[in-house]
Amino acid sequence: MSSLTLFGLLITLSLLTFLPRYLPMLLADRFQLPPLLQRALAYVPIAVLTAIVVQTCLIQQHSINTHPANPMLWAGVVAGLLAWRRVNLLVVVIVGMLAYVAFRALL
Repeated sequence: MSSLTLFGLLITLSLLTFLPRYLPMLLADRFQLPPLLQRALAYVPIAVLTAIVVQTCLIQQHSINTHPANPMLWAGVVAGLLAWRRVNLLVVVIVGMLAYVAFRALL
């Protein structure tokens, strides 16, 4: 592959990555979303984060692990309870990590 082809490929892939992220921000000022859609979109970040955390805690080696000896499950429960009590996010992360280390050593 020549350098010119490689450079063209790099520019093309950069634009294909950048434009889908930039164009909605560019056009966002021109359109007003309906209030119902705005309220629904407010839940997207927490839904995505929940999906990532639950998958990390429960899926191990391509199967669901809800066994009581799963340290990630217990650390997730501890972190979830702290988050439910509206504790500072940094505290939730640190305590969750410490709980994982402790449960991993104990279980």
